[in-house]
Amino acid sequence: MAPAPLGLPGLLLWPGALGAMTNDWKTRTRLVHEGSRRSQYGEMAEAIFLTQGFVYPDAEAAEARFLKAGEDEFIYARYGNPTTRMFEDRIAALEGTEDAFATASGMAAVNGALVSMLRAGDRVVSSRALFGSCLYILEEVLQRFGVTVTFVDGADLDQWRAAVTPGTTAVFFEAMSNPTLELVDIRAVSEIAHAAGALVICDNVFATPIFSRAVDQGADVVVYSATKHIDGQGRALGGVICGTRDFIRKIAEPYMKHTGGAMSPFTAWIMLNGMATLDLRCRAMADSAARIAQTLEGHEKVARVIYPGLASHPQHELAMAQMGSGGTMVAFEVKGGKEAAFRFMNALEIALISNNLGDAKSIATHPATTTHQRLPQPQKDALGITPGLIRYSAGLEDAGDLIADLMQALSVA
Repeated sequence: MAPAPLGLPGLLLWPGALGAMTNDWKTRTRLVHEGSRRSQYGEMAEAIFLTQGFVYPDAEAAEARFLKAGEDEFIYARYGNPTTRMFEDRIAALEGTEDAFATASGMAAVNGALVSMLRAGDRVVSSRALFGSCLYILEEVLQRFGVTVTFVDGADLDQWRAAVTPGTTAVFFEAMSNPTLELVDIRAVSEIAHAAGALVICDNVFATPIFSRAVDQGADVVVYSATKHIDGQGRALGGVICGTRDFIRKIAEPYMKHTGGAMSPFTAWIMLNGMATLDLRCRAMADSAARIAQTLEGHEKVARVIYPGLASHPQHELAMAQMGSGGTMVAFEVKGGKEAAFRFMNALEIALISNNLGDAKSIATHPATTTHQRLPQPQKDALGITPGLIRYSAGLEDAGDLIADLMQALSVA
């Protein structure tokens, strides 16, 4: 028997909406049902409220809503929308945060989380191994407006201890770095940051919300590019900022809604549909990634394999404690440099050449000439982004087929 709706005129909240009644639900159940809102028609699928504005019964109601919107009342889609709110509630429940704000892209989430809280004179300490656009925000945007940024080796806790001094406003890091899969010890860095009074902002894209509960390990704010695993099918750009209700609604939301970085209702609907299979997809992809890494390790044409799930990875123990998995990404260096790497990629028959990741389709990327192309060569060298490095996102294809594809491509590399 279907659960009885909780009454609101015109919009019905099923148990799980607003995160109030589902503390004992497991991950897969939350990913299907959390935050559901249904209209008076009781539709099965999440509805797309494809509207930019909302109508009020009278002028007094409009005035009251602008003074203080209720828990499930909306003013303008740039501020909030029922479909978008469903996505926000669902991802917040999954991540274990009080609230979330959905953004137009993953980089809008990174930018929004940082810029909304920082002022001229503030100081940020960040891991050095970051995606190129994240580096642009830290090196160019923030410093242009008077924020001091200090970079450290994310895996070196002594560097964090030396850099995160009292007066540091925030620390920022990728839980697992792009593209060399270096881990940051979330719990240890969070303890260092909190002792200095700093807020911890964690980009958790590579770790995924399935394998890493960054908030449980000490992070204050977690950002995702929903474009990756959350959508998982290459359809739409999106992002999300997860954190306390005060951070989301009093710091992030005012900045995002006034600067136009909010997610569209149609994108939110796509993300909601992607979340229903997120756990299943991530676990299947990680299983394939582990088999691929094991097969590549020791191959005569591969100089090194980087996969946190391998015992040979220098941070294997941290990966198992922090994630319980090696994740869905494998990085490996083909012997012979760029030319051999290109021959390998061009010979792939299943995996596609693209710069996305976390997709149902396996994807091969050459970071040195694409995602990290604009980094100066010394910086690439320091990060381990060599001419032969391939970043491989394992998809949902049969693992045996993927391995056979990799082996035949290596044979011509």
